[in-house]
Amino acid sequence: MNSRIRVLVVDDSALMRGLLTEMIGAFPDLEVVGAAPDAQAAREMIKALNPDVLTLDVQMPGMDGLVFLERLMRLRPMPVVMVSAYTEAGSDTTLRALELGAVDFIGKPRSDAGQTMEEYAEDLAEKLRAARGARLRTLPLPVAAAPARANVPVNRGGIINKIIFVGASTGGTEAIKHFLSGVPADCPPILIVQHMPESFTASFAKRLDSLSAPRVIEAAGNERVEPGTVYIAPGHSHLRIRRGASGFTTELQSTPPVNRHRPSVDVLFDSAAEVVGRQAVATILTGMGKDGAQGLLRLRQAGARTFGQDEGSCVVYGMPREAFLVGAVEEQCSLADMARKVLAAAGR
Repeated sequence: MNSRIRVLVVDDSALMRGLLTEMIGAFPDLEVVGAAPDAQAAREMIKALNPDVLTLDVQMPGMDGLVFLERLMRLRPMPVVMVSAYTEAGSDTTLRALELGAVDFIGKPRSDAGQTMEEYAEDLAEKLRAARGARLRTLPLPVAAAPARANVPVNRGGIINKIIFVGASTGGTEAIKHFLSGVPADCPPILIVQHMPESFTASFAKRLDSLSAPRVIEAAGNERVEPGTVYIAPGHSHLRIRRGASGFTTELQSTPPVNRHRPSVDVLFDSAAEVVGRQAVATILTGMGKDGAQGLLRLRQAGARTFGQDEGSCVVYGMPREAFLVGAVEEQCSLADMARKVLAAAGR
């Protein structure tokens, strides 16, 4: 019985189709069953070849990738991994694709991306494997309209009693968006690590800022941690929290990846366990792998309140599962209940 994951590559560039086909085909558990240059060819190949997973380029002749993806998720839902350009326009389009139901994304291979072709191929293969087993979301998660910030006074220099920490990976962009939709403008400070390349995190923070009641920014390092503000780890650095005479501040580090990730959830959670301790409330959301599990355990051992997203609401029940298995999770709950539970633990 053939248990290999059947992949259809969709890209308008013959060079890129060939490169992706060669990379994917090098793994014994993956098989490229076809390569389509446009949406029309992709439609026919999906019918004829019945692939398990699709890699999809956004920019194609004729019907663009977003229109194709929207129709695909409505008429024939299947796991899709977007292959995106490292540009602001590319990152905005990728975030929209994730809203439409794509499971994950990866940048196009390039020589200046800070990784070898072998490392890129490993990342791609890992994403394809996770996508095959992902829980498909064919409709966007409901997001409540954010209250007008001008109507909610926020004392950014006020006393900080609690700080919230969040880690996520595959499926996390939409999960974080949904989580923040339940957070008020005057919330405790929130620090977030979402596994994402550096050219995408600024667009992600900007997108969240437009949808959320609290202010959302990409962390710059050495800034004071304030109420009513959400700090997104930039894609090029680990995010840590420090404690000094004037209060808590952010710190960025360009040290090597941890658990193959920079930023790493474990790095953020470890720093929180060291300097925030019982004042911390932390949650680990959907994602593949084990990043964050040990850090969440250290937080719980330091007296923090800890939560994990349940299997039923995860796109990929990987990171939350690992955290639960090592005893790091005080309570599992659905994404729909997560903001309420976390805020209650933070005294809100």
